[in-house]
Amino acid sequence: MTYDLPANCQLIEVHVANLQQLFNSLDPTPFRKRDLDPEAEAFIAGWARELEGAKPIGLVVHVDDDVPSADQVRTLNGAIRDYFGERAARARQRLRQLFRIGRTSLIIGLLFLAASIFVGDMIAALLSGTRFAGVLRESLMIGGWVAMWRPLEIFLYDWWPIRAEARLMDRLSAMAVRVVPSRS
Repeated sequence: MTYDLPANCQLIEVHVANLQQLFNSLDPTPFRKRDLDPEAEAFIAGWARELEGAKPIGLVVHVDDDVPSADQVRTLNGAIRDYFGERAARARQRLRQLFRIGRTSLIIGLLFLAASIFVGDMIAALLSGTRFAGVLRESLMIGGWVAMWRPLEIFLYDWWPIRAEARLMDRLSAMAVRVVPSRS
């Protein structure tokens, strides 16, 4: 049994001796809930990163062994969908955690910046007319802005790759899987 692949899908092709090669041999759980082999997952995800983002993805698994049963193909399809669906959920969890850290960092950074400006202004007023007051005030101001570095880094740059990873894993969890015997 094979699943129909969408007509306009982009194909990822994998060649294995048997279907078990796609799964992590150290994972003792039942077949459907097993993790993919790290090398198989890296190969599939790496190939998918190279594909156009708008079109659906299909996975063609070429198997050297005898023709797999319909149940094995159904199980493989479900296992791949579950695995990449879980990876998408974990990426979204990392994104939520990153934004939580970003919000906390932003509050701390703003408070530190405000305190730096306040203390700098106080020192400048107390030591008015000296060059040391200006240097100290500017140093505190720079320190306050440096404290804003991490929140700005999170909200401007760090979240994009995690979001892209979640989207990729969503695409992979939705891909149709076809198993093709190599010895036809």
